[in-house]
Amino acid sequence: MAQAKGMKLVDLDADGVDRAFRADVLAGLRQQQKAIPARWLYDDAGSQLFEDITQLAEYYPTRAETQILTERAGTFADQIGPGRAVVEFGSGSSVKTPLLLDAISPAAYVPLDISGDFLRAAAEDLRAKFPGLPVYPVEADFMRQVELPGEIAEFPKLGFFPGSTIGNMVPRTAVDLLRTMRATLGEKSQLLIGMDLIKPVDVLEAAYDDAAGVTAEFNLNLARRINRELDGTIPVDELRHEARWNDDYARVEMHLVAQKALAFEVSGVAFEMAAGETIHTENSHKFDRRSANTLLLAGGWTPVTRWLDKKERFSLILAKASIARNAP
Repeated sequence: MAQAKGMKLVDLDADGVDRAFRADVLAGLRQQQKAIPARWLYDDAGSQLFEDITQLAEYYPTRAETQILTERAGTFADQIGPGRAVVEFGSGSSVKTPLLLDAISPAAYVPLDISGDFLRAAAEDLRAKFPGLPVYPVEADFMRQVELPGEIAEFPKLGFFPGSTIGNMVPRTAVDLLRTMRATLGEKSQLLIGMDLIKPVDVLEAAYDDAAGVTAEFNLNLARRINRELDGTIPVDELRHEARWNDDYARVEMHLVAQKALAFEVSGVAFEMAAGETIHTENSHKFDRRSANTLLLAGGWTPVTRWLDKKERFSLILAKASIARNAP
């Protein structure tokens, strides 16, 4: 089967700027608590910085999830079965995605990502590792329903959403995304999703504020991206990265903190920040079994199997598309 060169579904304005990016940034900076959706952290530079984060000693999720994929390959093959088209929401890493593809003998692989250059590089890497596997990269915002390539229409689908990215979203948005994934993948589809687990606060905060400062650069890169793509004048040197645990919402929050009173523009719109005021850039919600299952069920997915790493730090959950019903 021929390999598609890729599909581009991002809506760009006349200046080549993602309309959704501009709208989210301007709306977020107008809020009383300034906030920008975490997905905009992942431009090409941000995506590379995140790959660097996954190699840090403090950042346990990647190692824990990789351990599950390595040690439970046989059970993945039994429960998922061969011949599915794997649709990955976010470009596959060089470690985790090949472990899954090796285990289940897929019919095709479709990575979806908003970062085009990173997406294409990841797709080429997977093509090199699996020369007989059709790969169809799609550049798109997977927060919205995506039309999948026609070449995979005949195959049952397996959505793959590793890394606990679902934890970056507030519950309402997470449920919306899960429903969107179900609409994208269709009936009789499956979803393999990573969810990080609640654990001691010192472990959690260190994972998002490493000693080498890589996570800080990842966070500050968002301000640099705004300056570069949206004609921003944010004084990046006057912002400080901060990670904090919010126990009420079971999440680590990332903020950009103003070191002094600031005034700047984005796309010609003026903004101000008081000293100590923050831009909330990311949430990383942590789950237990009940909260994970409740979230999946609300999003149209029925949990089937849950796997943990040896230290019980991280979970991978296999779910199937729920059958619509109106009563218990």
